[in-house]
Amino acid sequence: MQNVELSDLTRALLGDIAPPELGPGPRPGVHSQARVEALVNERLGALPLPGQTRCAIEALVLLWHDHLDAAHRIAQALETRDGSFVHAIMHRREPDYWNSKYWWRRVGVHPCFAELARRSSEFLHAADDSALARQIIPGGQWDAFAFVDACEAAAGHPPNDPLVLRLRQIQRIETETALQHWLRPVLQ
Repeated sequence: MQNVELSDLTRALLGDIAPPELGPGPRPGVHSQARVEALVNERLGALPLPGQTRCAIEALVLLWHDHLDAAHRIAQALETRDGSFVHAIMHRREPDYWNSKYWWRRVGVHPCFAELARRSSEFLHAADDSALARQIIPGGQWDAFAFVDACEAAAGHPPNDPLVLRLRQIQRIETETALQHWLRPVLQ
């Protein structure tokens, strides 16, 4: 399949809603947990995904739609780097920053970090925010711990603060990048 199908599938799973809040949400426009589960089954059912990858995708999509408890149950049962990836994001949004960093340590350097750094760097360059880029992408490498710190530092800011809006957009990039990393091998 072509890349446009990958982006279409990503868009179908995430919907056309604003990026997640830095905290737990909820926000307008998210799908119900039942709708997310049906959507994942409908869209991924015929794909030859390994079971643990499918679970990581479902957990990430649930998390995107602000179903932190359901995402947590799935991610906690996954003893994989991908499960830890989703687990770390969930705790960052909870917010439980220390616990998020614990799970990022378990992730190590995830294979999607290079693409996440590239896409986030492009976004921050376009947003003219070189300070945030230096903080979370030092030397061109994604720093998940620095991103947790940036989210924690912005937690008390108003929702329309430009920094909060940029961090939320990076959460979108993070989610899209992970989904595409997991889906690309079965769509090629």
